[in-house]
Amino acid sequence: MTRTAQELKREVAQAAFDFIAPHLDANAVLGIGTGSTANEFIDILGQSDVSFKSAVASSEASAERLRSHNIPVVELNSVDRIAFYIDGADEANAHLELIKGGGAALTREKIVAAASDVFVCIADESKEVATLGRFPLPIEVIPMAERLVMTALGALGGRPVLRAGVVTDNGNSIIDVHDLHITAPKALETTLNQITGVVCNGLFAHRGADILMLSGESGVRVLRAS
Repeated sequence: MTRTAQELKREVAQAAFDFIAPHLDANAVLGIGTGSTANEFIDILGQSDVSFKSAVASSEASAERLRSHNIPVVELNSVDRIAFYIDGADEANAHLELIKGGGAALTREKIVAAASDVFVCIADESKEVATLGRFPLPIEVIPMAERLVMTALGALGGRPVLRAGVVTDNGNSIIDVHDLHITAPKALETTLNQITGVVCNGLFAHRGADILMLSGESGVRVLRAS
């Protein structure tokens, strides 16, 4: 019987928990991402008796869910290191480069990932692609620069669309760039960062995942950065 998307998310979240649990101790701080798969991990973590100190959340929504399980949530500036960052992805390639930001939390996700020793990305196998860009690339933008940034994105060959009614936890807008065929993710990530008005872009290439776990009908596959 074909399993549901929810079952696949639960399975890969459980695999991530089983992977990190033996490495945790009473001083460990975890980074927690945003989205439906990350929510599954939070619920598993909250129902466990594993020992760790606290969590840094990449969004207000994740922080609220963590607190609902009585997991202490702390600010990144208050910790020295994050042992593991657990988060999902909208797309992932064989080099463990990612597109993230479907949940509009990309900037905080990228910050927490950069501060973490090990980034474990969890997703179902439908998110695995040969070339990034099928999923529209999210860009977080200062609101007054929306038009300026959309013009620049169009010049790069994309089709920018302002995500209506969305305000990030940082008070900014999201522009989704459609019709990109991203053959050089690191180069494009750098280029996008240089556009005035861009806060962050959803390419996680310079700091991609260290471990990618993908759930499918045959179980969970684990890929590691080379």
